[in-house]
Amino acid sequence: MTRLFNDPAAFADEALEGFAAAHRRWVRPVTGGVVRATATPAGQVAVVIGGGSGHYPAFSGLVGRGLAHGAAVGNVFASPSAQQIRSVARAAHGGAGVLLMYGNYAGDVLHFGQAAERLAADGIDARTFAVADDISSAGPDESAKRRGIAGDLPVFKAAAAAAEQGLPLDEVVRAAERAGARTRSFGIAFSGCTLPGADHPLFTVPDARMAVGLGIHGEPGIGEEDLPTADEAARLLVGTLLKELPEDVPGPAGQRAAVVLNGLGSVKYEELFVVYRKVAALLGEAGVEIVDPEVGELVTSFDMAGVSLTLTWLDEGLEELWRAPADTPAYRKGALDAAEPGTAVRPRTPVRPETAPLPDAGPPPAADASRHAARTVLAALDAVAAVVEAHADELGRIDAVAGDGDHGIGMLRGSTAARGAAADAHERGAGAGTVLTRAGDAWADRAGGTSGALWGTVLRSLGTALGDRDAPDAARVTGGVADASAAVRRLGGAEVGDKTMVDVLVPFADALAAATAEGLPLAEAWDRAATTATDTAAATARLLPRMGRARPHAEKSLGTPDAGAHSLALITRAVHGALLDHPHDHH
Repeated sequence: MTRLFNDPAAFADEALEGFAAAHRRWVRPVTGGVVRATATPAGQVAVVIGGGSGHYPAFSGLVGRGLAHGAAVGNVFASPSAQQIRSVARAAHGGAGVLLMYGNYAGDVLHFGQAAERLAADGIDARTFAVADDISSAGPDESAKRRGIAGDLPVFKAAAAAAEQGLPLDEVVRAAERAGARTRSFGIAFSGCTLPGADHPLFTVPDARMAVGLGIHGEPGIGEEDLPTADEAARLLVGTLLKELPEDVPGPAGQRAAVVLNGLGSVKYEELFVVYRKVAALLGEAGVEIVDPEVGELVTSFDMAGVSLTLTWLDEGLEELWRAPADTPAYRKGALDAAEPGTAVRPRTPVRPETAPLPDAGPPPAADASRHAARTVLAALDAVAAVVEAHADELGRIDAVAGDGDHGIGMLRGSTAARGAAADAHERGAGAGTVLTRAGDAWADRAGGTSGALWGTVLRSLGTALGDRDAPDAARVTGGVADASAAVRRLGGAEVGDKTMVDVLVPFADALAAATAEGLPLAEAWDRAATTATDTAAATARLLPRMGRARPHAEKSLGTPDAGAHSLALITRAVHGALLDHPHDHH
C-alpha cells in the first residue's frame, strides 16, 4: 500500500512538486506539468506526453532531450485536463507545432482532443496520437479500442527522436503511427494496487493465482490462472505476443524487435532479470534479434505486483529512432552532443510552477434578475459538492468493481473546485450563466478524467442556455439540460444502454421536458425528473458496460450500478433540495 502521503487529494500535486525539485537539470515546472529545462530549439516539433499520476517514470520522468519536450500530469489515475495540457504545450512549443501523445483511455482522448482544439485556436498546429498496445483489452479487429500500457515508451520515443532529427510535424506523426502499429504488449499481475489514503487494494488476486491481461490503473485482469514460475511467466508473455504479429511481419524469424520487460511497481529488478533471461532465450529460439532491450520500471501502476512484456517490431527507420540517444530523469541511452547553441538553458527558477499567462477577465455584465438567480445556482453547486463529499467513498467502491476506483476522488475534486469558482464569480457580480460556465471550467480542470470533461460540458451547456440577461425560467433550464444531454453524448460517444451516466442523463432530460411541458413549476418538474434519475441509475446494475475503462471487465460489473450514473442521480436529487430552498430565484 501507499504509506507516505499527506492529504490524499494533494498527493499528485505534491509528488510532482518534489519530482521537479529533484530534477532541475532536466525539467522545470509549469502549470499542469513539467517541460524541459532547456527551451525547445526554434523550428523543432514539440512532443508533449501525458496522463494520470501513479505511473512513474511515465510521464514526467520521460521529459528531456531525445524524449518528450513536456508532460501534462493529472491526478492519480486521472487524465490531465484540457487546460493543463494546453498550458504545458504552450510552454513547450518551439514554433513548429506540437504532437500530443497519451495512452488510449476515454478521459485522455477527450482532454487531449479538446486541448488540440484550443491550441489550434491559439494559432498552434497541434496533433494527437493515442498509444493502443495492450492486446488483452480488445481483439485484433478492434485494435483501436486497446489500452495504452508500457508500449507508451517505444512509441513516445520514436516520435520524439523524429522530432529531435528536425523532421516536420507530419513526419513526426507518421513515426508515431508506424511505431504504434508495430507495438504489442501483454501483462500479468499478482496483486492490485492501493491508492493513497485507501485502506484496501483496487482488486485482489487469490493466493497462488495470477491475473492475466491487466491494465495500468489497478483494473482487474481479463482472466485468472495458477501462479507461474518465472520461466512459465516468460513463456506466457512471449507466446501470447508471438501469436499476434503486425500485418506486415510474416513471422518472427529474422525479425528485429525492441523489447521492454516492465515492472508495474512491486516486482523487484532481480525478479525481472530472472524472467528476462527466459524471455531473451525464447525470442532467440523464435529467431528474433533483440535490439537495445529495457528491463525495469517504465510504466507502473503504483504498488501493483505485475509485469508486462512489450515488443516493437523494428524496420530500419524505427530501429534508428529506438537507438537514438536520450537523457531524461528516468531514461537514458547513448550520448548526446552538447546542447545546440541557441537552446539556452533557462535561468534556474523557483520550484513553484509558473502561473499560466492567461489573463482572468472579470465577469461580463449581467442583469439584476440573472445575478439574483445566480444565488440559486450557487446553492445548487453547494448541494452538489456536499452530496459528492458524503458519498465519495461509496462512489470509489462502485467504480473499483470493474474500473479504477477513482470516480469518488475525481468527483470530489471537480465539485469542490466548481463550487469555489462559482462563489468567486458570484461575488464579482456574475450572472447565472457565467457562474455556471466558470464552475464548469473549474470542474473539468481540477477533476481531469472522463467524468471531469463530461461534467464540465454539462455545466457549460447549462450556463450557455441560461445566459446573463434575465431570470431563467423552467423552459430555459429544461432546454439547457437537453443541450447538456446532447453535448455529453457527442463528446463521450456513449448512448443509452452503454452503462454510463448517459443512461441517467437522457431519461432525466426527457422527464424534465415532459413535466415542464405539462406546466409544472421548475421545482416540481425537477422533483419528478430526479425520481426518474434515481430509478434509471439503479437499473444500470443490470447492464453490461460497452464503453470506457470498465468495458474489458463487463461481466464483473453485472449487479453493480454504474458509478457515473449513480453520482448523477445523487446530484439531481441534491439540486432539487436547493430549488425548494430558493423558490423565488426561478420561475
